[in-house]
Amino acid sequence: MILSDIENLYKLRDEVIEKKKKLPVPVLEKLEKSFVIEYTHNSTAIEGNTLSLAETKLVLEDKISVGGKSLREIYEIINHEKAYIFIERQIAQKQNLDENILKDTHQILMENIIQGGIYRNCEVKITGAKHKPPSANEAYYQMKNFIADLYSKHTENIITLSAWTHAEFVKIHPFVDGNGRAARLIMNYRLMENGFLPVSVKQENRLKYYDVLENYALNGDIIPFSEMIFELEEQRLREYLEV
Repeated sequence: MILSDIENLYKLRDEVIEKKKKLPVPVLEKLEKSFVIEYTHNSTAIEGNTLSLAETKLVLEDKISVGGKSLREIYEIINHEKAYIFIERQIAQKQNLDENILKDTHQILMENIIQGGIYRNCEVKITGAKHKPPSANEAYYQMKNFIADLYSKHTENIITLSAWTHAEFVKIHPFVDGNGRAARLIMNYRLMENGFLPVSVKQENRLKYYDVLENYALNGDIIPFSEMIFELEEQRLREYLEV
């Protein structure tokens, strides 16, 4: 990912912003709804939710319950859409991502599941990962530094900054559960507040996704994850321009 690539991505972003102004509202709403359903499915499926894309659509769009699924899984789907709508509203109001928004986002994600929006007071382990999250006490202080760095950290481009926001947050793992979903939402927060489209990491790409996050957690190398986000963003922008 070189400077010229970033410049071209910004040009694509600007083209999409202009195209949005010309598309009819029903078309924009349909595109948005389609993305939210796919994004919700992928983001929850990565964490183990077993609802299919079609079942996710039934719950979110058709408001139909799915037989044979636990209440927790249904709430994970419903809550994720609510959390996404919440961050959209904050961005529309030009609110900078801060600790309150982050905690509120997590609280919405965990509604009717566990108490959300509260930093953990116990040790956690990431299944299958070599990286061990910090102790609860250390995680609290690392989160304070993370929040302070959100808008003071200097990086060469918004893609890298968005990738760092996700990777650093999930490295700290500040909550007992829901860290991955929250991380993907705040990553998209950074993209969307800068005029880019939100992206969705597909369930089938989760192994690559885990690998690049692990690489950052162990080695501090954000480049592979940044490149992954760059590719996802470029793909979304080009798909939008083809509408």
